[in-house]
Amino acid sequence: MVSTSKKILQDLLELTRENLNAVESLKNQPIRLLNWKQDTTSWSVLECIEHLNRFGDFYIPEMTTKIETSVHKSSGVFKSNWLGKYFSKSVSYQEKLNKMKTFKPMNPLNSTLDIQTLEKFIDHQHQIIELLDKSKHVDLDKTKTTITISKLIKLRLGDTFRVVIYHNERHIKQAEKTLKMAKMSTK
Repeated sequence: MVSTSKKILQDLLELTRENLNAVESLKNQPIRLLNWKQDTTSWSVLECIEHLNRFGDFYIPEMTTKIETSVHKSSGVFKSNWLGKYFSKSVSYQEKLNKMKTFKPMNPLNSTLDIQTLEKFIDHQHQIIELLDKSKHVDLDKTKTTITISKLIKLRLGDTFRVVIYHNERHIKQAEKTLKMAKMSTK
């Protein structure tokens, strides 16, 4: 996939704003609904968001460092490679979601969570918006980041943004679906 850096960053900015707005609206929900679970193995709304916070805790500092230390100026073009396409596709939202196993440190199951979980996510989204802006000046292909599953695997910055933001969308949709079920079951 080849596109202009400007176009990919704009698309990701719009999706980040949608994610941000969706989680902002969750703040209006009663805490009992945000902590409701369909069963003992499924995540509550807050657990979905906490999962994203744990990824944000890794990726935001990683991307910040790589953007600030990059010596590669923007080429104006972004070309995803096979690895970036694979990771982006595997974490992106689809109507019929493919279940994925979550690594233990990233699994928030049975965590004690409150409204601060949403606040942290919102803060992360503001940081991502800043990073998207700062990354206009670096090469999205040549600037690379490590990933959570292995420090040996590096993704292009453009792909890292896609993975993080698509992954956010996926679990926000999961949270919204969980909220809908919580409302129906507590009527």
